Amino acid sequence: MPILNAFYAQSGGVTSVINASACGVIETARKHPDRIGNVYAGRNGIIGALTEELIDTGAEPAEAIAALRSTPAGAFGSCRYKLKSLEENRREYERLIEVFKAHGIGYFFYNGGGDSADTCFKVSQLSQSLGYPLQAIHVPKTIDNDLPLTDCCPGFGSVAKYVAVSTLEASFDVRSMAATSTKVFVLEVMGRHAGWIAAAGGLVADHGIPVVVLFPEIEFDKARFLARVDELVKQHGYCSVVVSEGCHYPDGTFLAEQGTRDAFGHAQLGGAAPVVAQMVKEALGHKFHWAVADYLQRAARHIASATDVKQAYELGQRAVELALEGRNAVMPTIERTSDAPYAYRIGSAPLDAVANVEKPMPRDFISADGWGITDKCRRYLLPLIEGEDYPAYRNGLPVYATLRNVAVPRKLPAFELA
Repeated sequence: MPILNAFYAQSGGVTSVINASACGVIETARKHPDRIGNVYAGRNGIIGALTEELIDTGAEPAEAIAALRSTPAGAFGSCRYKLKSLEENRREYERLIEVFKAHGIGYFFYNGGGDSADTCFKVSQLSQSLGYPLQAIHVPKTIDNDLPLTDCCPGFGSVAKYVAVSTLEASFDVRSMAATSTKVFVLEVMGRHAGWIAAAGGLVADHGIPVVVLFPEIEFDKARFLARVDELVKQHGYCSVVVSEGCHYPDGTFLAEQGTRDAFGHAQLGGAAPVVAQMVKEALGHKFHWAVADYLQRAARHIASATDVKQAYELGQRAVELALEGRNAVMPTIERTSDAPYAYRIGSAPLDAVANVEKPMPRDFISADGWGITDKCRRYLLPLIEGEDYPAYRNGLPVYATLRNVAVPRKLPAFELA
C-alpha cells in the first residue's frame, strides 16, 4: 500500500487534555512508517488547512511529542471557524482537498466537538464525490460532554474534577465565614445546553455541603430558587450555588445572554453568576461572593483526571488505527461496561449519526426537585474524575511543552477565507 501523509487539526475551545489526543495520534502514526509518512498539523485548526499553513510535526523530537500528554490547551493553535454547508461554500471544501492533494495527505484527523464532527463528515463526502482517496476520522473533544454515542468525551472528566474540587474548597471557605460575613457562594461553569459540568458541582453534597445546582435542562424558576437558597441558609448558615452558563428562563432566554454571537452562531454567554448572586442579595439580603470558572476550568492540567488523560490518548491512538484499518467517516468512542469497578472499551460511531447532535443530561441524572444529582449520576461521574496525573514541576510551576511548530513550504496560491 502507498505511504500517505496525515493531517491533524484541533478545533473549538481547547481542553486540558486535547494535546494528549494529539500525542496519541502522532505517536501512533510514527509507529507505522510503512503506511503513514509525515504528520502535518493545521496552524490554528482547520484555518491552517485552508490557508496552507501546515506544521511539520516530524521536526519535533520524540520527547517533545511525549510532553504533549501533560500539556494543556492546543499545541498547534485552535479556532472557532465553522465551514458552511457544501451548497453554501463549496470552494472552501474543495480548497481543503486541493491542499491535501498537494501535500500527499490521505488521512484527516479532526479533533473537536459536534461542529467539527460535521466538518469531518462533509470533507469525507466531498473527497468521495471528487474521487480523491481520503480517510476522515473525527477525534472527540468537548468539555461539555454532549457528543452522542460515546459514554463520555475527553476533556470533560478533568473539567468535572476541577469544578467539584473548586466547589468543595470554596464551600469550606464560605462555611468558615458564614457567621459574620458571606453566606452564599455562586460558581458559574460552562455548559450551553447540557448540564454535565454543573452536575459535577453536585458531588459536594456527599461531603455535607448544602448546594443548589442550576442546569440548562431545568427551566429557571426565580421564586423556587430563592426559596431553596433561603431554606438552606436557615438550615446550615450558608450554601453554594453552581450555575451553568446555559441556565435559562422558561421563554428560552439565558440568564447570561450578552446579545452577541460567536463564530459558530451561538449566543455568547457569561455573567450568570453575578445575575444569580444579585438576585439573592436583593431578595434575601445575604452577603455573597461569586466566581466564573471560565478558562480556568478547561485549562487546569495540574488537576486533570487520570481517567481523562488516559482516554484522550487512547482515542487519538484509536483514530489512527481506524484509519489504518480502512475506516472512514467514523469517530472512536468510549463504551462503558461497568461503573464499579470502572471498565470500558473503545468502540466507534459513524459521523452521520454524531454530527450536529447534542446529548443533554438524562432527566434521571437530575434530582426530582431539580436542584441536585441522583445516585445514578454519581455512579456515572465518579470514575471520570478518578485519579491524578500530575505534570512535572520545576521551581513550583508545571513544566509544559511549547513546540517549535516548523512550517511546511507552501505549494499552492494564496487563499482568502470567506
